[in-house]
Amino acid sequence: MAASVGVAPTSGFREATGHGEIGVDDILPEEMNDMKIRDDREMEATVVDSGNGTETGHIIVTTIGGRNGQPKQIFRALSYIHRCIGVCHRDIKPQNLLVNPHTHQVKLCDFGSAKVLVKGEPNISYICSRYYRAPELIFGATEYTTAIDVWSVGCVLAELLLGQVKGEPNISYICSRYYRAPELIFGATEYTTAIDVWSVGCVLAELLLGQPLFPGESGVDQLVEIIKVLGTPTREEIKCMNPNYTEFKFPQIKAHPWHKIFHKRMPPEAVDLVSRLLQYSPNLRCQALDALTHPFFDELRDPNARLPTGRFLPPLFNFKPHELKGIPVETLVKLVPEHARKQCPFLGL
Repeated sequence: MAASVGVAPTSGFREATGHGEIGVDDILPEEMNDMKIRDDREMEATVVDSGNGTETGHIIVTTIGGRNGQPKQIFRALSYIHRCIGVCHRDIKPQNLLVNPHTHQVKLCDFGSAKVLVKGEPNISYICSRYYRAPELIFGATEYTTAIDVWSVGCVLAELLLGQVKGEPNISYICSRYYRAPELIFGATEYTTAIDVWSVGCVLAELLLGQPLFPGESGVDQLVEIIKVLGTPTREEIKCMNPNYTEFKFPQIKAHPWHKIFHKRMPPEAVDLVSRLLQYSPNLRCQALDALTHPFFDELRDPNARLPTGRFLPPLFNFKPHELKGIPVETLVKLVPEHARKQCPFLGL
């Protein structure tokens, strides 16, 4: 089910969603077998190599204007995991987007850093395993016994007796640097799925530019690269990103106009969408569902739309009922064009 909207599940994701019936064929369809697949240990992601030798080209071959539907599929997958499952991916980057070069079907993969973000509730996962880590492991032991399990059980028992199960702070160092949301750079441990929206904005900008928009060489340099484009964040914006961040010692730099960052022939709709995704304040970023109805994707709603190769587009409107649950009618009308509504008879439009 999840794979039908471009989500390539891992064992951890199946555990989080309860979709235990999803198999390997859902992750890598049969028609993708002719592509070279490698396990990039340094990036900790599965990479599909389309063979043109560029960093983004390893993942996505695209055309300006989104005519192949790849960005739209990314937003649909993002909307699915955010709205339907309540999972934050936390590591969206080109290397985690699998693309079939023939059909242009996109799948979001590598949920190793994914997490259900529940405000005010403890979420127990591998991130919190340090609470139950035996001291010999902390001292760097590589030869140990099953006594480490005994220690862990003792910690759990103590928590139960004390009635104090520790809450789970989110970690701020997740997500590859170029695609890391500014609130993570500011050390926020309470954040939302808006960090994924920022990452997708970076990916989209990279597709349009042909190179990363924020190529920072370190955590600090990453923030510098962002400030060069968005300008120095205001105190209010920093408060929105991380209320606990009290230091404010940045030089005042004005924002660089978006239309000067991209090529003059870049469609204004593309520039507008990127600008809506890459906002300092997480609550001001365009949500994935809203991005699906953005004018940038209008040409994909044409019943005669085709891939640049002349082939048919990948499935873009085969929504399931739970994907569209609770969405206002006026949004549904924009989301599903009239010619595609027979694919969604449950809408009653």
